[in-house]
Amino acid sequence: MVEKSHVAGFWPQLSEPFRNFGARVADWLAPASDASCNESAYRISIELPGVEEKDIELSVHDGVVTVKGEKSASREEKGETWFFSERQYGSFSRSFRLPADADGDKVEGHLKDGVLIVTIPKREGEVAGGRKVEIRRG
Repeated sequence: MVEKSHVAGFWPQLSEPFRNFGARVADWLAPASDASCNESAYRISIELPGVEEKDIELSVHDGVVTVKGEKSASREEKGETWFFSERQYGSFSRSFRLPADADGDKVEGHLKDGVLIVTIPKREGEVAGGRKVEIRRG
């Protein structure tokens, strides 16, 4: 059994290629993204460096946009007295619930320079969050 004090001191002693490995794995499984909107459309940007278009699936189901895919990478470094080899492979998935005025039938995706841009047009004449309901007497 490994004592806790020995485990706690392990990470800081790692060589540079291994530092922040946990953070890189987390980024791998849930790619960074941000969302914005203007008067006519919603836009989601998802960082997918090194991922090819053929390895990405963009879908819309029940008012939810989902981006799934797989990425793999490998890296080798050599020095006079050392050799480092790292391989990563895994699946990722991000889902985003669409606002009420988003037109899920017209979603588009474009991949450029490692960033997937998902554009969702707004439906004309609708207000995000619902609609006004007329109240009748009797």
